[in-house]
Amino acid sequence: MIKIFVYGDQEKMANYANALEGCGATGIFSLDLAPAKDCAGLLLPGGGDISPARYGQECAGSEEPDLQRDAAELQLVSDFLAWGKPILGICRGVQMLNVALGGDLIQDIPTAAEHKHDPVTGDQTHGVIAEENSFLFPLYGKEFSVNSAHHQALGRLAPGLRLAARSAKDGVIEAVEWPEKRILGVQWHPERMSFALRRQDTVDGRAIFETFLSLCK
Repeated sequence: MIKIFVYGDQEKMANYANALEGCGATGIFSLDLAPAKDCAGLLLPGGGDISPARYGQECAGSEEPDLQRDAAELQLVSDFLAWGKPILGICRGVQMLNVALGGDLIQDIPTAAEHKHDPVTGDQTHGVIAEENSFLFPLYGKEFSVNSAHHQALGRLAPGLRLAARSAKDGVIEAVEWPEKRILGVQWHPERMSFALRRQDTVDGRAIFETFLSLCK
């Protein structure tokens, strides 16, 4: 069975564990980086904001960062790149990919109210438009609906990353990829769009995990 490393506590990341398991893989959840080397790929999950100092900015709307997590995930991206193994970034994870590779972030997008998780109603939904040469186009077509739970977004893309999708309404970057390095990143939460959490108002997030795992074989 394919093993995927995830930095964190499995009890707090059950949705990721369930999505990986549903696709026939095993998530190795740990705050110790040592087990990562024996894994076939890296999943960078969602979470809080990354320290703006990591991309050369002063705080301008970012929430308090987890500096230990920032450092650990930056190290993991470096390691998995060196090992030539695939990486999937989800929400915070795609932002971490961009920062780790030399890009930056928009700390509080002007249309954040249309993208943020609502404490009462949960994730929002909106349309995205995929690039025709992207990994998303064969999965979902040109325009499709996803969930949304973020207030930050990718700004300047890191060298090597290419645009895969934007938000249909405001043009916010919603997905990136680096095919040669087997790197994928989405700003939405496919683990909350698949299996027991499958939604009728979005596409099936399972296809994202299946595509990533196919790169890990």
